[in-house]
Amino acid sequence: MVINTLTVCSPAFKDNDSIPIKYTCDGDNINPELQIGDIPRQASSLVLIVEDPDAPIGTWDHWIVWNIPTDISAIAEDSIPGIEGLNDFNQHHYGGPCPPSGKHRYFFKLFALDTKLNLDTSARKLELEKAMIGHIVAFGETMGIYAKK
Repeated sequence: MVINTLTVCSPAFKDNDSIPIKYTCDGDNINPELQIGDIPRQASSLVLIVEDPDAPIGTWDHWIVWNIPTDISAIAEDSIPGIEGLNDFNQHHYGGPCPPSGKHRYFFKLFALDTKLNLDTSARKLELEKAMIGHIVAFGETMGIYAKK
């Protein structure tokens, strides 16, 4: 299966640049707006995974959301765009960048699927990724950096 490219960017920060404090645990801890483009016609839903691969104990999941509608061009700031699963904070909502030390990278990964997912809200990233196998028709990401002040 050919995987197309989604465009994903944020008006809050440029790719590979600093995430403003507003979107972190040191600020308002709300999700930044994400602008989305090039969603394929065959897509039935979108999935968003926000993760920090630089966490001391391995990749830390900050937000997982599925069944996001495909008729959107942006995920609004401070919003719940779909069904939220459990992140590594054991919460059902966005948990902003909050590194214990040093500079960390935060990936905002967006997947377009050819189906909607039937997962319980207790699902974590591993269950979500398993459910996505064979259904990804497009992928895109943007990355921001944050270090505690």
